Amino acid sequence: MFGRGNVTAVCLLIALFGTVPDAPLVIAANRDELYQRPADPTSVLRGAQPRILGGRDEVAGGTWLAVNEHGVVAGLTNQPASARDPAKRSRGELPLAFTAYPDAKTAVTEVCARLDPAAYNPCWMLVGDRHALFSVDVSGGHRARVEELPPGSYVLENAPLRQPSAKQQQVAGRVAAIEDEARATAAGDGPAGNHPAGADGARVEAGLAGVLRDHQPAAGPQPAGPGRPAWPAELSAACVHTERYGTRSAMIVSVGPAGLPRVRVAAGPPCVTPLLDVTGMWASPAG
Repeated sequence: MFGRGNVTAVCLLIALFGTVPDAPLVIAANRDELYQRPADPTSVLRGAQPRILGGRDEVAGGTWLAVNEHGVVAGLTNQPASARDPAKRSRGELPLAFTAYPDAKTAVTEVCARLDPAAYNPCWMLVGDRHALFSVDVSGGHRARVEELPPGSYVLENAPLRQPSAKQQQVAGRVAAIEDEARATAAGDGPAGNHPAGADGARVEAGLAGVLRDHQPAAGPQPAGPGRPAWPAELSAACVHTERYGTRSAMIVSVGPAGLPRVRVAAGPPCVTPLLDVTGMWASPAG
């Protein structure tokens, strides 16, 4: 179903920016890939100045999602309809490039000033921290298309940010319900002085974990189209399972108003693998 030279990567990247009072930025992501492609779901990608955590692709050496000690998070999704060009640079370099900076605005300014999208295979990115969130389109041309995003929730799959799909709309609806429930619950907790620290973020994290585990397809099977193979219905679910390809790991990152980001990782499909707190890796020896 999926050729070796044209891997269909249907990943999921969710960002909540400025909507959770005790977590200015929350990122949730599923990484989908061929089962046989080796990867480390979480490791120390850079030891210091700044320290960076994230998954590591053992084939190309890059990552799909990275976060640094300052709370800068950078993640990407691929363009599934095009074959990967081995002559181009790995797009997995890009999250590392952005998280090498102390804040998202500086990262986007500096990296995009010298970034030539034509040198990479196509992808779309979200780059943010507790103060700002950016969409970075690296799908063509010789300059990245950058947009600073207002507070809100965003769902990025394998398409430009505002290009709707059944999967994007289904996930966005669930995320909106999570935010509504968190706001309603918080409003019923009494005065702010009695509201447990971190409670809003914890509720939202729990809701997002449920989204990442969801097997419900958003659409039926899709026939083959120009430059694209036929897609089974399972690819439109948040948590993907097919014979040779599926969701390999998941990550939720919560960036608070101050301090180190909280990082939780499922080292396998999140439907059967627990999301474990690996925040202690900020202080552990480099891997």
